[in-house]
Amino acid sequence: MAYLTPRLGHFRIFNHSVSACRLLGTADMADMGLALSRSPLERLDFDNVALKKLPLDSSEEPGVRQVNGACFSRVKPQPVTKPRFVAVSHEALALLGLNGEEVMTDPLGPEYLSGSRVMPGSETAAHCYCGHQFGQFAGQLGDGAAIYLGEVKVPPGQDSDLLRENPSGRWEIQVKGAGKTPFSRQADGRKVLRSSIREFLCSEVMFFLGVPTTRAGSVVTSDSRVVRDVYYSGNPRNERCSVVLRIAPTFLRFGSFEIFKQADESTGRQGPSYGRHEIRSQMMDYVIEMFYPEIQRNHPDRMERNVAFFREVMLRTARLVAQWQCVGFCHGVLNTDNMSILGLTLDYGPYGFMDRFDPNFICNASDNSGRYSYQAQPAICRWNLVKLAEALAPELPPDRAEEVVDEYLDLYNGFYLETMRKKLGLLKKDEPEDEILITELLQTMHNTGADFTNTFRSLSQISCPTEGEGEEEEELVRKATELLLQQCASLEELKAANKPTMDTRELAMLLSMAQSNPALFQMISDRATIARQLEIISKLKDLMETNQEELQSKHAEDWSGWITRYRKRLARELEGQSDVRALQEERVRVMDSTNPRVVLRNYIAQNAIEAAENGDFSEVQRVLKVLQKPFSSQPGLDSPAWVGRGQTTDQGERDEEEEEEEQQEAASSSTARTPVPYDSKPPTWANEICVTSKETKKQHV
Repeated sequence: MAYLTPRLGHFRIFNHSVSACRLLGTADMADMGLALSRSPLERLDFDNVALKKLPLDSSEEPGVRQVNGACFSRVKPQPVTKPRFVAVSHEALALLGLNGEEVMTDPLGPEYLSGSRVMPGSETAAHCYCGHQFGQFAGQLGDGAAIYLGEVKVPPGQDSDLLRENPSGRWEIQVKGAGKTPFSRQADGRKVLRSSIREFLCSEVMFFLGVPTTRAGSVVTSDSRVVRDVYYSGNPRNERCSVVLRIAPTFLRFGSFEIFKQADESTGRQGPSYGRHEIRSQMMDYVIEMFYPEIQRNHPDRMERNVAFFREVMLRTARLVAQWQCVGFCHGVLNTDNMSILGLTLDYGPYGFMDRFDPNFICNASDNSGRYSYQAQPAICRWNLVKLAEALAPELPPDRAEEVVDEYLDLYNGFYLETMRKKLGLLKKDEPEDEILITELLQTMHNTGADFTNTFRSLSQISCPTEGEGEEEEELVRKATELLLQQCASLEELKAANKPTMDTRELAMLLSMAQSNPALFQMISDRATIARQLEIISKLKDLMETNQEELQSKHAEDWSGWITRYRKRLARELEGQSDVRALQEERVRVMDSTNPRVVLRNYIAQNAIEAAENGDFSEVQRVLKVLQKPFSSQPGLDSPAWVGRGQTTDQGERDEEEEEEEQQEAASSSTARTPVPYDSKPPTWANEICVTSKETKKQHV
């Protein structure tokens, strides 16, 4: 037997007549060398519990089909040509025990994280689910572009807070854009650079803003191309296939339980596993045991367990949408198939952070009715919870579900007010009048077209009243008013923002129809849409009858009135406090850690997209670095480094026609732009950006 023993300060192998190779075995040495040279992605420890615990359709029959009696279907990702990294999130990859630098420099990294090569232990599959889309049951939907790669065991030493949020001890990973699945319908299962960059960046900024979310570990692009009509103008062009690595405890959603739905009264569609009640029970057991173990332990009675589970989903959903509202985030396709069973932000298709505050803000240009507008989102989440409750019956008794849903509004309001008080620096007292103060703030922001993010960020600069302030108060209010007026819209901006989206002749026809034929009117429109158009017309009329000076004066009057009321409320915070200075410092600290300095505005994402489409990935990486500290100023990272350079650093294959197309687009857009700081209000050209449920596009203007 060989062993180590110290000699003269050194270690020496004895029994050296037997070679090290013979001691270890030639095969073992080869394995050791292989292990040391392997890709870090080949060392991931997979344990794919979902495929063991839930029904799996083992057929690999190509093409779109109904998948009956199964939660997953086996699929094979389709490779792309010459995959390469655009960016990685070191923090997200660390969840899997991966070092971002090692992954970035791994020659096999882009292949594995684009689905072009399958990692050892990975079992590729697509998840079957249904959903209510824009209020109508759509039948089978499923992962049309996302492919489950498996579940990676949580590495040793993972942060205890993360383990509390993910008690399953595994991270599900999937690639989005890796090709067709049985659920792709008429699509090709591919994603392009535009949508992939948007999903990658927003997944990460939401996490750093403190909003529950799925994560994105990487974005890979390639030389493979798909045809997309960017402007929906009948002039399609080739775009690069790109793939995002997504990470979450699970991607199960409300729609996962709708595969059992009976035929819908309106659409006639039914879930592909209708009547398979045993699968519903199996799925509920899996979700509760894996992701809600405390509920499983504390409720031996099955019905009470299920009620507690639904209540927890409701609570997480209420908290999530309150957090969205407080950072001005809007989910553009808030269908039941895009609602996480864990209360996470899920599926970043059309989304937007509000610039100018508008309760009717719609981030998805395909949402003509405004169903998923900013102000509608809390109510829509409640509606989706009702649909989840219906999908869980009879495992969840309808009367008990109704009791739980009735708790939603109060919970939402509580979460919302709690965060809004922090945003305003109201830390010591909860006063009934606070809700009025918040409502008046939002109304003033709406009336003046104030920037949502920057206005809240500015509030910490408004001073608290002090004893003996006297005549100084008027001057302090004036300075605070000037500060907030900088975030308000000009007359021309407000006119542009208040243009009716409906032709006046169409509006007149609908108004007449509402009186003469209410039944027909109800079929083709609704009173809320008409009321919104009339409100816009009225506001535009008022704007046309004023000038910039009169508007500025009115805005100043509105803001000075609100600031005076706000400072009186701040004064009440100081009552009974011995250390006023410490309280003032705490107020500023809390406000500046609750009100972000920067969010992923559309123009920031668009700059990064256009740079990447011209082969320069540095702006994506730079934006990611900025968004990882959204509450802080980072010297040297104030503005984009890339501003419309008409050159390419991408080493992929490009023919002359492709290069000419991309250079022409760059010349017509970003080359003429002046750098805009990341914490700035949007530049004028940002009005051209338009996001739809079919991926990002820019309007022709």
